[in-house]
Amino acid sequence: MRMRPTLSWTPAEDLPPGTSDPEPVADALRTGGVLVLSGAGISTESGIPDYRGVGGSLSRHTPMTYQDFTGGAQARRRYWARSHLGWRTFGRALPNAGHRAVAAFGRHGLLQGVITQNVDGLHQAADSEGVVELHGSLDRVVCLSCGAFSPRRELARRLEEANAGYDPVAAGINPDGDADLTDEQVGDFHVVPCTICGGVLKPDVVFFGETVPPRRVAHCRELVRDATSLLVLGSSLTVMSGLRFVRQAAQEGKPVLIVNRDPTRGDRYAATRVALPLGTTLSAVADRLGITVDGEAAPG
Repeated sequence: MRMRPTLSWTPAEDLPPGTSDPEPVADALRTGGVLVLSGAGISTESGIPDYRGVGGSLSRHTPMTYQDFTGGAQARRRYWARSHLGWRTFGRALPNAGHRAVAAFGRHGLLQGVITQNVDGLHQAADSEGVVELHGSLDRVVCLSCGAFSPRRELARRLEEANAGYDPVAAGINPDGDADLTDEQVGDFHVVPCTICGGVLKPDVVFFGETVPPRRVAHCRELVRDATSLLVLGSSLTVMSGLRFVRQAAQEGKPVLIVNRDPTRGDRYAATRVALPLGTTLSAVADRLGITVDGEAAPG
């Protein structure tokens, strides 16, 4: 099983530029059976930054790796200090027009399913059903010793109590929920253990360098096989965990449509890439389909 590495990728110069016409997306949805694969770009309009877009956080932030997290207490202290502070902002994010449009498409029976590479839970908050969280979710915590799961809000309360008055000013928040803090700001932040066995707690997310659970990957591959087309929303497809489903769809002769302002690693497999902001594009598609988003009647 492939792991989730950070990859270096340069857009190919021989690929056609993206289009500004969302009609191919509307056409695919009219057919039905569309499988959505979403990435960090769909959440930028909710105030959560992208990794690789304009101003992307990878230019200033190296995501925590599984090897670092499990390798030492200091790395875990740094992670939980940053993640605890980031959660205060991250946990308050609300679904945007893109999330709400995807949910509306699902309510109208146009989708085969939704696979998200995001860990923010915003598709579910917008009432999308059956969302597959490819990389897990930040709202759950798992013990690496006994395997017990617990709500993130419970851990947040415990960390608040253990670190009363801890309130540094972060330079920014990242798509993985981390706040940008210096080592001095992390200081002697106190990490709390599992309440059941005293073991190490980890967010229930797939860190870089960690494998996506095989059963989850197999389920996603089944969704691709059963779909009529694949609609990629806001993902650069730089990591293999998402790109493999694009490759699978293309190999099976199913149209791949991408909505992303910047070129992606999957463009060579795509029938089209719509180079427009996601919220604007999906709202326009909903209008063309006469679909209601947010309780207001769309034009016929």
